[in-house]
Amino acid sequence: MLIKGSRRYNLRHNSECAEQPAFGRMINGQGLGAVSHLRYGICHMSFNGCEVIAVHNALIYLGKPQALKDISFYMERFRVLMGLFGCNAYRLGRALEHYGAAFERSRDAEGAKAFIITFWTKRPFLSSIHTVFCVRTHSGIKVYNRYNNVPNMYICRDVEEIAGKRRPIAVYKLK
Repeated sequence: MLIKGSRRYNLRHNSECAEQPAFGRMINGQGLGAVSHLRYGICHMSFNGCEVIAVHNALIYLGKPQALKDISFYMERFRVLMGLFGCNAYRLGRALEHYGAAFERSRDAEGAKAFIITFWTKRPFLSSIHTVFCVRTHSGIKVYNRYNNVPNMYICRDVEEIAGKRRPIAVYKLK
């Protein structure tokens, strides 16, 4: 018997979902479409799946696509309070390493072409955190999965527009 919210239960649920996110495509708007019905921890990914989605998008960018359900299954070991608070942002490097991605953990995103950044959405410890995958381009920084209900990537001028004036919680610069 599988316990609801356990790693194996979620893997079975995610594998049996009729609609799956398109393989090899970036995910935006975790509260929309197929990804919103998948589970991570005790919740649906629409609530707490941003870290899993950020790793997924980074792997696609690096040309190492993996099924979202497999990334989620691996990252279940890093969840916080049974996944209620998503994934431990300081463990994202383990997932990147597991899938063969070269990265450097940093305090800021200076000089990085592509990076994953975790930040407070409002006031530290009084709000939630959010994790996104970003790519610098000549027109600005492309931010994937910026908002829960927006199906497109978002372009920001700088990191401050993404994370606010506060220092990010964690930054992983992809190499």
